[in-house]
Amino acid sequence: MTDQRDEYDDEAIVEDDLAERLADVDEDLAERRAAALRSGLSEYELDEDDLEVLEISEEGEEGIRYLPALPVIAIVGRPNVGKSALVNRILGRREAVVEDTPGVTRDRVSYKGEYLDRRFTLVDTGGWEPDAKGIDASVAAQAEVAIDLSDVVLFIVDATVGATSTDEHVVRLLRKTNKPVFLVANKVDDARQEPEAAALWNLGLGEPYPVSALHGRGVADMLEEVFKVLPQVSAVAKDEFGGPRRVAILGRPNVGKSSLLNKAAGEERVVVHDLAGTTRDPVDEQIELGGRIWRFVDTAGIRRRVHLQQGADFYASLRTQAALEKAEVAVVLLDVSQPISEQDVRIIDLVLESGRALVLAYNKWDLLDDDRRRYLEREIEQDLHHVAWAPRVNISARTGRHLEKLVPALETALESWDTRIPTGKFNAFLTELTQEHPHPVRGGKQPRILFGTQAASRPPTFVLFTTGFLDPGYRRFIQRRLREIYGFEGSPIVINMRVRERRQR
Repeated sequence: MTDQRDEYDDEAIVEDDLAERLADVDEDLAERRAAALRSGLSEYELDEDDLEVLEISEEGEEGIRYLPALPVIAIVGRPNVGKSALVNRILGRREAVVEDTPGVTRDRVSYKGEYLDRRFTLVDTGGWEPDAKGIDASVAAQAEVAIDLSDVVLFIVDATVGATSTDEHVVRLLRKTNKPVFLVANKVDDARQEPEAAALWNLGLGEPYPVSALHGRGVADMLEEVFKVLPQVSAVAKDEFGGPRRVAILGRPNVGKSSLLNKAAGEERVVVHDLAGTTRDPVDEQIELGGRIWRFVDTAGIRRRVHLQQGADFYASLRTQAALEKAEVAVVLLDVSQPISEQDVRIIDLVLESGRALVLAYNKWDLLDDDRRRYLEREIEQDLHHVAWAPRVNISARTGRHLEKLVPALETALESWDTRIPTGKFNAFLTELTQEHPHPVRGGKQPRILFGTQAASRPPTFVLFTTGFLDPGYRRFIQRRLREIYGFEGSPIVINMRVRERRQR
């Protein structure tokens, strides 16, 4: 296949006036020609799916719309009292990473929830501990920020253990706020354990609500009381935006993803530490960058082999992939101080498989010396040639250097991802291309392209109705010429074939 691709590469060099010829094609004429080609398909066997593809109309543009800020409920407590389990119970789905090991959650992680027709934002936090050091101090600081940015606080205590000195520290912290605080006694799995919950009256926060996050016992009663004091519109949260573009930040562990999000947000939004794998849950944040609103999603680092991971790291990788599915464009961070690895290539391939737009951000550029720069360029040429179309940005997430260059790269990639080529122009492109460079004869037959249409954008997806199977090399040739004529910088291109035979007379 490599030889075929080289052959088509040579042809592409010769064929350098295609853009000029297409520019001379009148749009009305192109549409009439496309209609004639479309009608010619009536002579071929088409199924219902084919007809649906041919009838697809152009999609409208989505604008930004402003929505009222949802009320915020923060869940706080010391490590391993069941905060994330309660989050999952309230949401009615497994969102937060849950494991028996203390300290699995590290950042403050926001989730959108709905209960009894009330929509709200639920904030899960890492375990709060007094006099914490290192990464635990950063986790505790995030929990304190979550309290400040909430409308109601749920303080979770393990009823089977009772009130500890750490719980009493948290109570003193909560008393300094003017927020409504609900004392939730977790792990009360049956009525026999309710006296253990009653003992928590001593904390001085009022009536404890006995619940079992694991089994759901008592959670509905507790939520009904919470909604009596929860405002309809948050007094502290930012206004929601209905249409900001979603950007997933991907990379292997410790490459600088969380530092990038913090620098872009202008605050310590997520925990940053030298310990690899600090981030476990995808962290969303609305950010204003380059005069536009974006929704950045910091994700857990993707390790070498998902099936070799255990516990929290395994589920964190699954959630990273789910966050990528919800995103529109992925920024893959590469550490220029380290050689480009198989792991980096695998992460980029994950983005390509998901069909998302792609921007490559080369981090720690301020640490690069001349020798390493020469090796890096060679590595890029060898290992990343298949994504040479992706915009490249050289940044330093730690210092914020050249961070503003991310915006035009993101805009370019998203514009390409949204691009739709009119059917007339696309068929004029195919006609000119195949007349100059017809598909090679294979087995005594020469496949022809009968008609082409762009079936979808996001990513641009083209369907070719053909009389035979097109070589992979020829399809790559079409993709390459599409990029040369129409750009598509930063977006993958999908070309599907539908081999159809003439109707039997």
